[in-house]
This record gives sequence, C-alpha cells and structure tokens, in this order.
Amino acid sequence: MLRKFLYIAITKRLCTIMRIIISQLFFFLITLTTVTSQAQSDELPNRLFKVHDTYRETTLTQRRFKQKDILPLIAKRQGNPLYKIETVGQSFEGRTLQMIKVGTGKKKVLLWTQMHGDEPTATMASFDIFNFLEGKNDGFDDFRKELLEKTTLYFVPMLNPDGAERYQRRTMQGIDMNRDAASRQTPEAVVLKGLVDQLKPDYGFNLHDQSPRYSAGRSAKVATISFLATSYDYELNINPVRERSMQLIVGMNKVLQKYIPGQVARYSDDHEPRGFGDNVQKWGTTLVLIESGGYVGDPEKQYIRKLNFMAILSALDKIADNSLTKEKRDDYYKIPENGRWVYDLVVRNATVKQSGKSFLADLGINRNEVSYSNATKFFYYSKIEDFGDLHPQFGSEEIDAKGLTIEKGKVYPTTYKNVSEVSKLNALSLLKQGYTYVRLASDSNTRALGLYFTTTPLHVLRSGQAAPSGTPGLGNTATFILKKGAVVKYAVINGFVYDLEDFEAGKGNGIIE
Repeated sequence: MLRKFLYIAITKRLCTIMRIIISQLFFFLITLTTVTSQAQSDELPNRLFKVHDTYRETTLTQRRFKQKDILPLIAKRQGNPLYKIETVGQSFEGRTLQMIKVGTGKKKVLLWTQMHGDEPTATMASFDIFNFLEGKNDGFDDFRKELLEKTTLYFVPMLNPDGAERYQRRTMQGIDMNRDAASRQTPEAVVLKGLVDQLKPDYGFNLHDQSPRYSAGRSAKVATISFLATSYDYELNINPVRERSMQLIVGMNKVLQKYIPGQVARYSDDHEPRGFGDNVQKWGTTLVLIESGGYVGDPEKQYIRKLNFMAILSALDKIADNSLTKEKRDDYYKIPENGRWVYDLVVRNATVKQSGKSFLADLGINRNEVSYSNATKFFYYSKIEDFGDLHPQFGSEEIDAKGLTIEKGKVYPTTYKNVSEVSKLNALSLLKQGYTYVRLASDSNTRALGLYFTTTPLHVLRSGQAAPSGTPGLGNTATFILKKGAVVKYAVINGFVYDLEDFEAGKGNGIIE
C-alpha cells in the first residue's frame, strides 16, 4: 500500500515538473521566435540600404527630369502581371496621369509623388522600388511575398507633370495643388480626391521635397528628412487614424537615425484646412507626409533618394505585419521641429569698414538655384541674406574671419569680348591682387540678358552693368574678399569660398550679370 502511495506521489510530482518544463520551453520558444522576428525586422532596413544600388533606376540621375523621362519606365511595365497600370486623368495641359497598382493584399496604400513639380526625390525612389519588387533570389523573396500578399500599393508618380515640365512648385494654373484639397480647381486635385474616394486607402504617403536649409530643431544639422502626421482639425486631436501616422513616423525615425543621426525633423502640426494631407487624414486614411530636405554634398539628392527607398519599404513592412502598433506615439513629439537656423555659408567676425569706422559683423549667405536649358539644368546665384550678429545661426559651411577685413574687390581694367576669353584668365592671380570683377565688351556674344554663369571663379559684369559700390552688405550678390592687412586670404565669388593658399577652382560657379 505504501509502495503504491509513493508511486502515485512521485508520478504526480514528475507530471508537475514536466508541465513546468514544457511551459517554460514553450515560453522560451515564443520569446525566441519573437526576438528572431524582431531582429529580422530590425535588420531589414540595413539590408535595404545596402541593396539600393542594385535596384537604383539608372535613367534617373538628376532631379530635373520631366514626364517624358518616366513614361518609358511606366510603359515597359505594361503587360507585366505584377502590375496593373491605369490612366486616372489628365493634367491641365493634357498630360496623362497614371496609377501603378502592385500587390493583392487587404491593406490598401496610396502613394503619390511630385504634387509640387520641383519636388522629385520620391519619384526617383518610386522607380527604384518598382525595380526592387521585380527582383528575385537576392534574400528578399520572403519579404516581397509577404508585402504583396498583405498590401495593395497604388503609386501615382509625378502628379503635377505640368509643374515638373517647368521645374516649378505650382501647377500650370499657378495654383498650389497642396492647398487645393477643399476647392479642387485643378484637374490634378480632382484626380487625387477621386482616387481617395474610390480606393478608400487604409494608408497614404504624401511625398515631397523641402528647402535644403531647414534645420533639425535649433541645431547646425540640416533636416535631411522631415515628417508630419497631419492634423485633421484645429484642436490637433488624435484619433486612431492619426495615431497610426505617428507610430509609423516613430518607426521610420528609428530606422533613419542610423544613417542621418540628428538630421530628422518634423513639421509643426498646425491644421491646414486646404491641405491634402490634413484632409486625407480627416477622410479616414492614415496619412504620412515625408519631405526630402538637404544633405551636404548631395545637391542632386541621390543619397536622400536612397534613404526614401529604405524608409518607405521599411514602413510598408510595418504596415504589412502591423508591427507599427508597437511604437509609442509620444515618441513622435521627441522628434525636433523644423527650424530656420542654417545658411549655406556663414562668415563670422569679419571686420567691416564703413564711413571711416570699423565694426564686426557676420554674413549669412544662401546659394539659390536658377533654372536654364528649359529647366533641365541650374546654376547658383548667391545673396547676402543677413548681416550683423548671427551667433544663433549656423552655416553648412563657415569661415572664421576674425582679424580679416571684408572688401568688395576691384574691377579688372581690361575689357573682354566674351566669356571664352574670361575662362582663359589666371583667376588665382587676379584674386590675389584683389580683382573679383571682370567686364565684357558691349558686342559680347554671351547670352545678352539676365543672369548666367561661368565656370571661372570670377564675377563677370556685362557692358553697362555697374560694379557694386561700398561695403558688401544685406541684399548684395555674395562677391567679396577677406584681407589680412594688404594680403587677400579668401575670395568669396557668388557665395563660394576660395582659400587663396589652397586654391580649388572648380568648387562652384561664377556669375554673369
């Protein structure tokens, strides 16, 4: 009897121990699976970043492309069973607006680019994404399969082709389409509203470019990518639709910090009742606005294009597996707001001599793009945009001119027939002598009117164009010299700095006016 009792007791004890072991093993396996899944999810952005060059659309190499440049890229996908391509309307000038559908999943995502004609970065990234979705046997097949089974993606690349034709923000009617969601006086806005009504997308991506001089908060770092979880009312309420926007942005910010630390910002979420982002959010679609800003040394935004590719695909992954819900919406407000604290160039502590007196001043200079060749190319024209104490501001490039005196520079006495003759001059020799200006003869064949540029680091004056007088100051073209005693140390020509002791002639462009 005792033996039987002991047998039952031991058996029960062993069963209890086995249940505990099985329970702990099950918990371990669940944890391991979750950690492995999270690790794979965290690794995806890095893998996407590395593979981008493989799928980069090689026909798009600079920002100022037009609709004619992307139409062949759409046409070659006609007949590909991966896509459904549909004409959804026309622009004011009659250019075709097309939508590219890919995927079969329940979660619908609408992505549109270039509703402002001069904001093309995400258009380039979209065609990189199409190339990626067509890939195989590269380690991403499982990701593609899950993405396209769980989501349906609707891309509208270049919503404002008339603006892109001129590389201008507004439509051909002169209307800002992103302020036309309520009135809908542009045919392009009518198309976009129609797509939102027809598709009823769960998620939307409103893809833009912004000024390359926004800062990430009050800092010297330019905002390379800025986000906005658009507000649907003046009270800035947060419903589940907008909350998901914030969570997606928090996730993308985490991804981007590895590649552009401290260079992600967000817009103020003040409500704009005319904006498409605000209204699409109000109409029930979780809307993320992405703005591609600046990155020093990347004027054609090819690195930022790569970041778009990685960030958008990473966000679509979070939508597909619903992992976006793990992000804390309050972290959205930890992203610094866009600031206006950065100039292209800041010259600090320059000695200014004026009316027989001397004082110190800083100069804030920006290099602005001027289109030419049917808006397919640009050159820079630089102005002194602030003058005085700029200690709260920063420059993407800075010169400490302490102990140096600023002067406008002299006009070289010889007159030249054309820019070709000017290009043969020894610019370094002239600059060392304090000559920043050269003059063209009245019969010059150079483009007769308006601003133009020269690759020579000099400021060229047309016949009849007066040389600037007085000390360089606010509103002037940014051409001047910085001297130590009688020696010219630096020349600034059209906002580009030339160290005369370490001279590099090809840094920027001179200007003709």
